Amino acid sequence: MKRTLPYFCGAIFGIALSACAGDALISGVDPFAPMVFKEGTTTMPLNPPNQVTLVPFYVSQHTIFKFAVDTDSILIGTDGVTRYIVVMKSPGGNVQTQYEGIRCDSFQWRLYGTLENGVWRENPLSTWRAIQSNIPNRYQASLAQGAFCNFNNQEKSIQTILSSLNPNGFIGGQKPTNSFNIPGN
Repeated sequence: MKRTLPYFCGAIFGIALSACAGDALISGVDPFAPMVFKEGTTTMPLNPPNQVTLVPFYVSQHTIFKFAVDTDSILIGTDGVTRYIVVMKSPGGNVQTQYEGIRCDSFQWRLYGTLENGVWRENPLSTWRAIQSNIPNRYQASLAQGAFCNFNNQEKSIQTILSSLNPNGFIGGQKPTNSFNIPGN
């Protein structure tokens, strides 16, 4: 009995350990496999931006354009995409309105469509593109860094996004600083 007890305990321990671990080949779920992005369906807006809910936001000291986001249009998607209407105004008064999405996990943006003569036109060549942080008109980076993303995670609270877009506290157009409030590179 004393000789078989260690073997018996070892067998029980091995069975218990294998039951806890599971077999990824049998279950079909590999916990170490990379997650694959699956975008949900995107419906174009029905109306132009609401002038009452347009909130201007700062982009950079180098841009000559003015930018605003329609807070009524912000949609926090379960697929990880935050969709929104952005309005851009040139110094000459020309206005361009676009419907876009931002992915925080990959720091990418996508142009779904533009507003032309009061009608939304879908962009047939729409693809995900890297957000540029080092160009004057870096408005996607400003929105991602200042409101839509919490580092590389999508902000899930519309109240937090709306508070972040407050023009008096918006930080999207500023360079990150270290703990001594010295701008980074």
